[in-house]
Amino acid sequence: QVQLVESGGGLVQPGGSLRLSCAASGSIFGINTMGWYRQAPGKQRELVAAITSGGSTNYAASVKGRFTISRDNAKNTVYLQMNSLKPGDTAVYYCNVESFRYYSSSRQGFNSWGQGTQVTVSS
Repeated sequence: QVQLVESGGGLVQPGGSLRLSCAASGSIFGINTMGWYRQAPGKQRELVAAITSGGSTNYAASVKGRFTISRDNAKNTVYLQMNSLKPGDTAVYYCNVESFRYYSSSRQGFNSWGQGTQVTVSS
């Protein structure tokens, strides 16, 4: 019902920057929280950052001050600007979107995940 397309991952040296994008499309009336998660090899998926429809943000302690999450509601797109990258940031990054639509006068909610994009920080 909802498709997410991520872009922007890649290989970067320590101290470098990357910008991730995630565009949502499909059967969407509105979007609540949008977020980014990551999963490193052998570790559980963890929240990196999230942003509500009102613009409130939440960050993992490990990325606070280095990463910035933002969204463009007109484009149903969420971004993650990652600065001062460290080798410990290496992981697959996943976009997550909580959206809803109205169908037959009822509200239906969706929790959707992107396909993941690899971020590798290495010299």
